[in-house]
Amino acid sequence: MDVLDLLQWPAMVLSIVASWLVASNAKRRRGWGFWIFIASNVAWVVWGLHTGATALVVLQFCLAAMNIRGVFKAEKT
Repeated sequence: MDVLDLLQWPAMVLSIVASWLVASNAKRRRGWGFWIFIASNVAWVVWGLHTGATALVVLQFCLAAMNIRGVFKAEKT
């Protein structure tokens, strides 16, 4: 087993932690959740490229774009 094969597990944990934080009422926790989501997107992209999971890579870019859009929309309110 390649060490990059193991990257899926921390990527999964990052995604779960980020989801928990983004749902918080505290602005600071939501901010941390955003950055952890970006880290999970990067981890999933690296793993997806390594394993040839093209759809997963495209999904991660789309999710990152939606997270970035959400931050800009939240700042306006």
